[in-house]
Amino acid sequence: MKKIGLLLLLFITTNSFVSQEKSYTTGEFIKLRIHYGLVNAGYATLEVKEAVKNNKKVHHVIGKGYTVGMTKFFFEVDDDYQSYFDKTTNKPYQFLRKIDEGGYTKHQEGFFNQNSNTVLVKDYKKNTEKTFSVTEDVQDIVSAFYYLRNHPKIDKLKTGEAIYIDMFFDDEITKFKLKFLGREDIKTKFGKVSCMIFRPYVQAGRVFKEDESLTVWISDDENKIPIRLKASLAVGSLKADIETFKGLKSTLKVKK
Repeated sequence: MKKIGLLLLLFITTNSFVSQEKSYTTGEFIKLRIHYGLVNAGYATLEVKEAVKNNKKVHHVIGKGYTVGMTKFFFEVDDDYQSYFDKTTNKPYQFLRKIDEGGYTKHQEGFFNQNSNTVLVKDYKKNTEKTFSVTEDVQDIVSAFYYLRNHPKIDKLKTGEAIYIDMFFDDEITKFKLKFLGREDIKTKFGKVSCMIFRPYVQAGRVFKEDESLTVWISDDENKIPIRLKASLAVGSLKADIETFKGLKSTLKVKK
């Protein structure tokens, strides 16, 4: 059942795709239902708010993941991922990672210094502080989502091509790879939605391994919101389907 926490993290990481214009705005809210076979296992949400950092208005995104019902009884997940990032450059100012996945816990906050290309990480569980050097265009795990959503190459990818970005996660920079697999229409509770299909990878040994079968379907319109996610397991698979949304910048294109 640890795959549930993985899928929640996947949702937060990959809810991020694009057009030249901003594909999202303040007030956007997306909720996915996670299920294992016929079992409703949990939910994952992302909400775009506004905050002030360094005397300027910035995006504040709150990502939540949690289990429900019998799944919560056997393996409880309660994840809180947040990010503050620049509205123009998308560079992150601050992140929060507070998770509890079946008793495995983390509580960290990171503060980026964009002038010195460093990030100060405060670990509240270990009661430590440490500064790390980062690359100029580094993203945190949540800001990466919105950076990719507005990446200029996303709509131009050919099947098999990929986009790479630097992402700071677990006290180090890792290469995040997003591979384009093609297009497909997906049936949803709102109607049929045309989607782009992607496979996210993080270098072997990290949270996402090269041999993990992880796939995400993203609406092939101006919004680029997640419609379906799937993680294939040794037995069966975990899936997440869009449950509800509001505050999209553009009307979701649905085939009735």
